[in-house]
Amino acid sequence: MASHRRPKQPSRARVTIFGATAAATVAITSQSAQAEPEPTIEEVQDEVDRLYEEAEAVTEEYNGAKEQEEQLQAEVDDLQDSTARGQEELNELRSGVGSVASAQYRNGGIDPSLHLFLSADPDAYLDQASTLDQVSGKQAETLRLIEDRQRNLDQQRQEATDKLAELEELRGRLSDQKETIQDKLNEAQSLLNQLTEEEQARLAAQEQAEADRAAEAARADRSDDRADFVDVPGSSRGSAALSAAATKLGSPYVWGATGPSSFDCSGLTSWAYAQAGVSLPRTSQSQAGVGTRVGMSELAPGDLVFFYSDLHHVGLYAGNGQVIHAPRPGSVVEYISINAMPFQFGTRVG
Repeated sequence: MASHRRPKQPSRARVTIFGATAAATVAITSQSAQAEPEPTIEEVQDEVDRLYEEAEAVTEEYNGAKEQEEQLQAEVDDLQDSTARGQEELNELRSGVGSVASAQYRNGGIDPSLHLFLSADPDAYLDQASTLDQVSGKQAETLRLIEDRQRNLDQQRQEATDKLAELEELRGRLSDQKETIQDKLNEAQSLLNQLTEEEQARLAAQEQAEADRAAEAARADRSDDRADFVDVPGSSRGSAALSAAATKLGSPYVWGATGPSSFDCSGLTSWAYAQAGVSLPRTSQSQAGVGTRVGMSELAPGDLVFFYSDLHHVGLYAGNGQVIHAPRPGSVVEYISINAMPFQFGTRVG
């Protein structure tokens, strides 16, 4: 989600200067003995990049929790449906036994087996061998079935209750993650708003120029003289996924989005591979475990490529040393140099 320019080694001076950025954002009164220096465009951009990178890491955590929420909700729904069906069946069984008891009462007595049904503790009653001797085989089977179904229903209800509690806790965590993401995005936007219109225009022009250069390189002939990137044949599904992703160039980044009109980084890769008939996990970290791992010199067009030590960013290798990815809020699906971010490894799917 960051601008993903080539990583710089931060100097002690740069870190110290930006540590004062927050103070520089506050208007200095005429009584101030000495005004704090305004942060440079480069310093603002570096801090914005950091905030976007942190927001993207939390976004991938959010995506994973969201996927878990959906799975839990499906499990709860299944349990509740199963419980409802089991209750209906149990009611029918109890109704049948009750009808027999009513008929026997009208005829002058109740079979001992029906005393069992009406007992406050049927399990204890059934455990008495003398009682079992008085119960017909069919009646005993029915009553045992009732008790088994009741125990199963109790177990399912408890399991559903536990999963609902887990779901509620998970939703609380989702809310916290969503708030954290929004806070970081708001902070980044606040920093950008400090720049003058001229500075913002210059920054936007620099980013657009970088994107244009990356797009041109991705379209360039594979036989150019860039010896660092010799593409190897990839999988047919990878090629199909890359073609699908290319149709989304210019689509806006929206955190948590999986298409078809907006995407976050792992949302774009999962959508692109879905068009090729491959289902990928939702998060970049989970996607890193799919397929065969390859190094930079082994990359083929369509391979998934992962960045940063915690693998919180993913894109599709486009060939010629370029990557197509969904970068960050305020930007769009674009091409970028693979060297613009700390590359970790690629994976070949299909």
